[in-house]
Amino acid sequence: MPRTLFVIGTMLTLAGLPATLPAQTGLSNITRSVAILDKNFEIADRNHDGELSLKEAQDGPVPFIARNFAAIDTAHTGLVSKKDVHAYIARMLMRSQPKPGPVTDQKH
Repeated sequence: MPRTLFVIGTMLTLAGLPATLPAQTGLSNITRSVAILDKNFEIADRNHDGELSLKEAQDGPVPFIARNFAAIDTAHTGLVSKKDVHAYIARMLMRSQPKPGPVTDQKH
């Protein structure tokens, strides 16, 4: 569950949507945004094989995938799945994270 929330938050960040939501809104906005993302992937997947070709991404409502297709397609198969997209987003988020500071010996 934490990994799923991490991937969802990452997708929302890269999609230009608010990644942090006020506590009172709960997860409903995140759930709605992910449902839209999944639906757009399915719309773009014209042959319904669970993967997008570059042409499907370019022709569908998934400009983020079309722009980053080569980087998402790490296996160089010419196809990307939702799992591939989620992994790419996670990699991008991890790259932008600051490195942890040095560990100090704190004696009390």
